[in-house]
Amino acid sequence: MLDLSTNVQYVKGIGPRIAEILLEKGISTVEDLLYYLPFRYEDRLNPRGINELRAGEMASIVAEVRTFGLFRTKRMPLFEMTVGQGRDTLKCVWFNAAYLKDKFSAGMTLALYGKVEQSEYGRQRLQILQPQFEILHDPAEPQSGEESKWQSLEVGRIVPIYEAAGKGRLTARWFRRVIHAMLAQLPPEMPDAIPPIVRGRMSLIDRRAAFQQAHWPEVGESLTKLQEARTPALLRLIFEELFFLELGLELKRRRMRAQTGIVFETNDDIRAAVRKILPFRPTKAQFRVLKEIVDDMKLPSPMRRLLQGDVGSGKTIVALEAAVIAMENGYQVALMAPTEILATQHYLSARRILEPAGYRIVLLTGSQESARKKQTRHHIAQGNAQLVIGTHALIQESVEFDKLGLVIVDEQHRFGVMQRFKLMKKSGQAEPDVLVMTATPIPRTLALTLYGDLDTSVLDELPPGRTPIKTSRVSDERAEEVWQFVRKQVAEGRQSYVVYPVIEEGALGGELKGAIQMYDQLRKRDLAGLRVGLLHGRMSADEKDATMVAFQKGEIDVLVATTVIEVGVDVANASVMVIEHAERFGLSQLHQLRGRIGRGSAKSHCILMTGGKVSPEAEERLQAMVRTQNGFEIAELDLQQRGPGEFFGTAQAGMPNFRVANLIRDREILEAARHEARFVLEGPNENLAKEEIARTVQHLRGHWNRRYGLVEVG
Repeated sequence: MLDLSTNVQYVKGIGPRIAEILLEKGISTVEDLLYYLPFRYEDRLNPRGINELRAGEMASIVAEVRTFGLFRTKRMPLFEMTVGQGRDTLKCVWFNAAYLKDKFSAGMTLALYGKVEQSEYGRQRLQILQPQFEILHDPAEPQSGEESKWQSLEVGRIVPIYEAAGKGRLTARWFRRVIHAMLAQLPPEMPDAIPPIVRGRMSLIDRRAAFQQAHWPEVGESLTKLQEARTPALLRLIFEELFFLELGLELKRRRMRAQTGIVFETNDDIRAAVRKILPFRPTKAQFRVLKEIVDDMKLPSPMRRLLQGDVGSGKTIVALEAAVIAMENGYQVALMAPTEILATQHYLSARRILEPAGYRIVLLTGSQESARKKQTRHHIAQGNAQLVIGTHALIQESVEFDKLGLVIVDEQHRFGVMQRFKLMKKSGQAEPDVLVMTATPIPRTLALTLYGDLDTSVLDELPPGRTPIKTSRVSDERAEEVWQFVRKQVAEGRQSYVVYPVIEEGALGGELKGAIQMYDQLRKRDLAGLRVGLLHGRMSADEKDATMVAFQKGEIDVLVATTVIEVGVDVANASVMVIEHAERFGLSQLHQLRGRIGRGSAKSHCILMTGGKVSPEAEERLQAMVRTQNGFEIAELDLQQRGPGEFFGTAQAGMPNFRVANLIRDREILEAARHEARFVLEGPNENLAKEEIARTVQHLRGHWNRRYGLVEVG
């Protein structure tokens, strides 16, 4: 008899060699294989007759192979096949499919699934383009009793379709047979770590039944609900996955609150010091958020807070106010930024705002010369540096703080979770408070998973003096008009950005304009006579700094750049941004870039230039940019288009691995899972025994890292 922890190599039909292939898919135990769920289902309960088919519908057909062949055309090889049921026939076509030429033989029985279309050859003829297929029976191979036994898994029911593995060696058919046999070998009762009270409140079916029905839906199950993952079986497995995730995040939050932190004082002198650094009257949102931060800093447990604010909402000044409170209490503050440009921007801003009040600020980055870094590290270790601003260089072992009290992490999503932890551990004494900042508005579903162990503050109001940005979209055929507009703005005393997706032409196949080549073209031709500068990621840190300082001083009229200016660049006089090949940028990235302008009182313009064919998805992005400046609305659309794993432009470090749940589809279940996780941890009560809570937490601890790919749990 198998159990959930049994190594898959001991499952009938697997063995050591196939177990190695499954391991590449993250499958090592029986439980892992149970979670290898179908990615869709096919209705083979009543396969369609060819004579019943209608153009435009999706259909499953079981038919016999009649004729087939590979045809070479000028554009691509086509594989065509005719299948039949009695006298009725249907044409199947695959493009670029030379790999199919030895796949079939006449007389084979196939299951086919795809969209039925009208053939170009005759009104009465139907065809399926690119159908998915499975070979159900090959007359050339003698059929054993064992083979006959499996036929009932292939037709006459709703059939699960699995993603193949091992370069196609382990087919959907293989997974059906192995998983079906494995389920039969599992005991009738399966351990269930979700407390009975929660199962009742959420109307969850039995765990074993959930696995059985997720793989092998019962007769009468709705195909639509299966495809939408809304059957009782799939809802149970989705909830379970999200419940234990939220339980783990809540345990992390509670464990952190139980640790000894720093109790920061906020007396009249400290409040006066905070007011002294303010360059303008704070917005109501800034007042509210600062109060939330201060309330946390006064508690004996460490602060763990996420500060979200759309571009230009004033996050930096709020963070510096928190830094003043820590420094006035005699502690050091570390501010870590993901790039040297952003770290330098923070350093220059902090010096402008804080140095007149007497605070000592240093910058530490990887590109600084050795002697300067050594001297800076000495000042940090001795406590002479009160505010330390830097990049990843801050978490190197050679950096030691004298009395670290507050850690500020900017654009957290560009760091791994472990990097945040490394900086937190630099205090050497009580746990420092942590303030995580991001200018990327994060949809609530992502915030509940990626930052579920943090409290959240949102700056949802722009400071006074900011004017709305007019965003327009034009084809690059109108480039001459755009450059004339840039000239006009410069003549009125304004500055402009021109952004390109790549540094050099040819970087992505040669069809994109590059910043270096366009810099030469613009300064020599289209914008000749203007002072044009260049900024990109391959320049040295000193070159980047010199260019940015010149732009800030107004010595450069037009800055040609790549996305290195996406965050942190703050030049109030820049009122125009031209983004070439705008269709090639992600939505959040476009929004971040647009946020570099509109920082002064002058009316600002963002011009999205497109070149070549624009896909429907890109069209949707561009229209959203023209329609709204609301960062959260843009973030929601970006999440829907790209999915959670790529929301920030790269696969997110610290993003949990989901096997069943989908954060876009399952938002309401995520909210319910969070509510139930908190309910369990607030027990015991008359319906929830202490032993049940202990069993639930023990299950989580045994599965947390391996199951979700996340670090640490309470």
